[in-house]
Amino acid sequence: MWELPPNFTIMASYNYKTTNPAFSRGVWRGYSSTSNKMTVNGILLKALFCIILVALSTFLTWSAIDQGFNIHLLMYSGLIATLIFSLLTVLFHKLAPVFVPLYALALGFFLGSITVFAKSKFNEIPTQTIEITISTFLLMLFLYKARLVQVSQRIKSALVVAVAIIITIYATSWTLQFINIETPFIILDNTSYLSIAFNIIAAGVVVFTLLLDFDFIERKKNHAPKYMEWVATWGLLITIVWVYIEAIILIKRMVLNK
Repeated sequence: MWELPPNFTIMASYNYKTTNPAFSRGVWRGYSSTSNKMTVNGILLKALFCIILVALSTFLTWSAIDQGFNIHLLMYSGLIATLIFSLLTVLFHKLAPVFVPLYALALGFFLGSITVFAKSKFNEIPTQTIEITISTFLLMLFLYKARLVQVSQRIKSALVVAVAIIITIYATSWTLQFINIETPFIILDNTSYLSIAFNIIAAGVVVFTLLLDFDFIERKKNHAPKYMEWVATWGLLITIVWVYIEAIILIKRMVLNK
């Protein structure tokens, strides 16, 4: 088990390191004081509710596509709607109980559409990816709640740097691909062992960022108002979606590499 440094409690009160924009200082300020405070159990229940909403809208998307509905319209509509509801959640905290469930529904339309693309080429990938994502979330939650993994300042800093590097590599790859420059750094749509290795590392880092989310929530519980549970739920959904996307990319590349 990792040990906390002696001055961890003091440091943590002033330094909330996180890789999730939903848990940034800019989002978690400006809320009004109230006697009804945020709890961990409240967030977990809301997260479960939103995951169910995502699943329902995903199934509706599959059904609509089977009936001939335009997959690109569903995908881009879902993507734009998630961005709009995310922005509204940041700007209007007290209305998060309305915007976050709508975000979850829109997210289902987006994920359902990209899952259809994957399923058309690799039939078993969507099912495997969903199982991996849910299992990973529950495992990391158990590890954190059981205190089998302690989130020290060193671990936080390492994860923040790792995520920054991953995002930089993705951005560089997208840019080089856009201008048609072929280099080993172009990892998109690539099934080389280098790409698979990178994706494994990226997926591992993203999974461990769930610990940063749990740690942030733990420090804000009984301090932030009750309606901020929905903002925290939105933050968890962002990380869970990233885990799902990394998993689906990794499984696809491993299948193609066989």
